[in-house]
Amino acid sequence: MLAAILLPCFIAQGQPATDTIAEPLNQLDISLQFMTRGETRYGGLPSADEGSESDDGGTIASSNFIMSRVRLPINYKRDWLEARVTPQHNGVWGQAGKGAFNIHEAWTKLTAHNGLFAQIGRIALNYDDERIIGSDDWAMASLSHDVLRLGYEGHGHKAHAILAYNQNAEVMTRGGSFYSGGAQPYKTMQTLWYHYDVPRFPLGASLLFMNIGMQADKDEIASLEKDKTIFQHLLGGYVLFQPKHWRASASYYHQFGHNETNMKIDAWMASGKITYSPSQSYSITAGFDYLSGDKYFAVPTEGTIGMTRHEVIKGFSTVYGSHHKFYGAMDFFYVSTYLFGFTPGLQNAYIGGSYCPIKALDLSTSYHYFATATKLEDMGKTLGHEWELQVRYALTRDVAMSAGLSLMWGSETMDRLKRSGNENSLRWGWISLNINPRIFTTKW
Repeated sequence: MLAAILLPCFIAQGQPATDTIAEPLNQLDISLQFMTRGETRYGGLPSADEGSESDDGGTIASSNFIMSRVRLPINYKRDWLEARVTPQHNGVWGQAGKGAFNIHEAWTKLTAHNGLFAQIGRIALNYDDERIIGSDDWAMASLSHDVLRLGYEGHGHKAHAILAYNQNAEVMTRGGSFYSGGAQPYKTMQTLWYHYDVPRFPLGASLLFMNIGMQADKDEIASLEKDKTIFQHLLGGYVLFQPKHWRASASYYHQFGHNETNMKIDAWMASGKITYSPSQSYSITAGFDYLSGDKYFAVPTEGTIGMTRHEVIKGFSTVYGSHHKFYGAMDFFYVSTYLFGFTPGLQNAYIGGSYCPIKALDLSTSYHYFATATKLEDMGKTLGHEWELQVRYALTRDVAMSAGLSLMWGSETMDRLKRSGNENSLRWGWISLNINPRIFTTKW
């Protein structure tokens, strides 16, 4: 029905004028992305995440591995019609099963000359600064969503509606609508996004609303008489101001509704960031993130069980964002979880800078101070201090190498919350090769 309504509009918009010189209508591009990254980490990941322990029963302190990703993006375009298919393979060198092969993106898009568009398929979604919705390209598997996206873009306005409904298979059992353990982290999702760029003024602002449906299982929740979909909501906005030499951004988001265990949610986050770039050679950045945490967050000593009753979820969830861009490069927060599933929230104050001594070379460094948002029982709020250094060198237009080093000096609070090991000094280093050429293009 949707196609029947929209297709005549798109076809009419796409017809060329009869008095113009005919140009190629079709374009096909095939690219290749080959990315390999080796990492070494000392401390930081609790052994409980892997279900393994060292010989003396303590946390395994070090880890070394090499990961790779291969993508073959195939793009087709003809006036009002676009399509993309991106096969992907990713895994760890030596992994049993030889890693994972899947389709990262597979979509078609119809665009009218008046700015209306319709897009359907598996799409890597990126909005604003990617804090809430992003493809998280640092992760080898990355994120994509099976959605229908409708929208309008033109005259400084962008309005998108995103709709998703996921199932495990074409089954008729359990009411035919039970979704658990599938490729997507939600059962249903409806998102509205609106962005406006002020004319002749370096200011843009966005509003975002998400309605996320999660599967609730009656066998796991005593208060439920039958399986049902429980909804949580997110509402907020993002502002970006870019006068000459400056770039300032701020965001605020509030979460409410219920989670998949039917607990009430009341959480929020706010962030601010400012960058000063007096020249193309260097820049200075400072910012602060605050993410609310669960009240009465109690962490028992190792070997004991905590029995804290929570009636409301106060810990903010960063849902489907590009987590590696925020909260420190070592990914201690909002990638791995805390013990017992709850979170004390996070305060992240940071400052850094970048320098380009030559055109192909980028150097950057930053410092983070981490603390909990929630006051803890018999522990301080300070989690630790992280220092990061990163270098990137473009060998050619299609080939780049990069490397990074991060050091964290964790507190006793950090050790107890994350079970990060007995050492306060945690280290992580990586080196990456990214080859991304266009291997074929044609027009006809």
